[in-house]
Amino acid sequence: MVLSDYEHTCMIRGDGGRTIRAILDQICNKWTLLIVATLDQGTVRFTDLHQQIPGISQRMLTLTLRNLERDGLVARTVYAEVPPRVEYALTDTGRSLIPPALALAGWAIEHVPHIEASRAAYQARTA
Repeated sequence: MVLSDYEHTCMIRGDGGRTIRAILDQICNKWTLLIVATLDQGTVRFTDLHQQIPGISQRMLTLTLRNLERDGLVARTVYAEVPPRVEYALTDTGRSLIPPALALAGWAIEHVPHIEASRAAYQARTA
């Protein structure tokens, strides 16, 4: 075996995993992918976004959108109107998250039967 056999895990581990873990923690949190998937449909106003994501509080939506804007995945546009209108849209970087997210979702769907069977077997062994 040579180092190139493990190159893919070295990429993941990098600096002990700190940098990539911080990014993945943000991307893989409870709400980010739901917001990104909703914004994949186009530019959305804050109120509409809140209505399209059941269960998310206004505070959590605001915090998650701020983090996505900070990371360059979402663009926020404020219109000087009364009342103010705020719209959100995916940036090119945000749109580039859709294919890997779909791949991960596809993997999960494909493996649901095996994972559920493994969970049931584990539960039976440990009960």
